[in-house]
Amino acid sequence: MLLHFPVLDRERRVVTTAITNLDLHDIARSAYTYGLSHLYVVHPIGAQRELAKRVQQHWTVGSGARRIPDRAAPLGALAVVVSMEDAIDEFGGGGPVELWTTSAADAEGATLSFREARTRLAGIGPPVLIAFGTGWGLADSVHAGARCRLEAVRSPRVDGYNHLSVRAAAAITFDRLCGVGETR
Repeated sequence: MLLHFPVLDRERRVVTTAITNLDLHDIARSAYTYGLSHLYVVHPIGAQRELAKRVQQHWTVGSGARRIPDRAAPLGALAVVVSMEDAIDEFGGGGPVELWTTSAADAEGATLSFREARTRLAGIGPPVLIAFGTGWGLADSVHAGARCRLEAVRSPRVDGYNHLSVRAAAAITFDRLCGVGETR
């Protein structure tokens, strides 16, 4: 789930961010590659949701689908909704859903390692919806309502620089949770 609200700006104020074509396209393809069933895009503003739907239609039934047909299936898994609650309700079909959040920032409490998360995903339990934030990350209220917070994707840089695009962070997370081979 890609949230555009409630997310933070650089001053840690809760804001709404704009949808970008590249995020929709790249995260949908990454999610599809790793076998995920849906990519929910959450935006409270109707014009932004319509933009996302136009991008989706371009790649599923429009000229994009005719030119590059293998993009239709990933973009077909895109679901554009008004709120995080709508995504949770739709994803769970009215049943329980486990919400996990992500962040590049250090968590104050315990985090779930990718290794532990991978083990949980392989077990029996409710479906898991992972929240990614745009802007400067998810609002504190989103983390507070989650079952757990995944460990951050870490940079090996000694200067501490750790500011990936949400597209890159999602792809790395999907690989660590669902990819073949060893994970940390």
